[in-house]
Amino acid sequence: MNNPSPDDVRHMARALQLAKRGLYTTDPNPRVGCVIVRDGQVVGEGWHKRAGEPHAEVHALAAAGQQARGATAYVSLEPCCHHGRTPPCSEALVKAGIARVVAAMPDPNPRVASQGIAALEKAGIRVDIGLLQAESERLNPGFISRMTRARPYLRVKLAASLDGRTALAKGESKWITGESARADVQRLRARSSAILTGIGTVLADDPSLTVRDLDIDRQPLRVVVDPHLRMRPTARMLTLPGATLVVTSEEHANDAAALRAAGADVFCLPVVSERMNLKLLLEHLATRDVNEVLVEAGATLCGELLRAGLVDELVLYLAPHLLGSDARGLFNIPGLEDMGKRVAMDIQDVRAIGKDWRITAKLKISS
Repeated sequence: MNNPSPDDVRHMARALQLAKRGLYTTDPNPRVGCVIVRDGQVVGEGWHKRAGEPHAEVHALAAAGQQARGATAYVSLEPCCHHGRTPPCSEALVKAGIARVVAAMPDPNPRVASQGIAALEKAGIRVDIGLLQAESERLNPGFISRMTRARPYLRVKLAASLDGRTALAKGESKWITGESARADVQRLRARSSAILTGIGTVLADDPSLTVRDLDIDRQPLRVVVDPHLRMRPTARMLTLPGATLVVTSEEHANDAAALRAAGADVFCLPVVSERMNLKLLLEHLATRDVNEVLVEAGATLCGELLRAGLVDELVLYLAPHLLGSDARGLFNIPGLEDMGKRVAMDIQDVRAIGKDWRITAKLKISS
């Protein structure tokens, strides 16, 4: 969008602020906010709260009532134009008499793919698109990834000492970071569609991998990579609310009766060169409407994902202590022979979380 006015920017920023209210609840739908302005005054606001319920535009139009006629709608994502669990928002905007729509970004969903814009323009509505697009994209990385790459956005969370160690040599890791950092991880879990871990972590810690202390009405899918099907039917996570997916190799396809009886879903993957095809796993998760995956795993699985080029983002919590050279590292990856083979990252954010530091970085290359 060229030459937006200060008011345009202000109202779109408000729409994005509203969209963030659905950070934990809209999954698998995108987080979207809408502001309706007439004669310089905000007459309606709304955001998408959860899948199956009205979209942001519908809430905002309901709040605006008759004042929507001739108004401008600021929406953080192109209005939908297809019939799903709810009617098309483009039709609602046309029916309400909206005169102008400002959208932060096109909808990457192939079912929309600028058809929402076309429908609005066909009805005589002026459409401007691209205002604060980067901010809108940052709000929905998983939805965009699923729609454009047919796989979720993969975020690896790790906690380490200042010398980059995640656990003592014998495996003890409670607690590397403080309470504030652990609470911050709960927020990462709450925004995720799935939490991915390895069987080594499950056997060693018997984790719950649930969202705690946050008021949300869903639990992310728990995904356990278990090549040799060592998962116990008595694992704690199988007794908790939410679903658990155990991912094993095809050779164990007929050995999962006990796990299924305990409530687990079992998915089999081919093994190539003694490694499971993790890219196929992410593609499978996309078919289950998984947008964002949070990896909470040990160095082996994290290293496999890194080698496969599947890591999009690293969230690293650094605690102010040292664990020594015999302690366990962050990633099991082959030693590099020259500096040109380093894994490149762009630091996005560094901030204090209690007594610890959180570093957020994007991988420069991911597939």
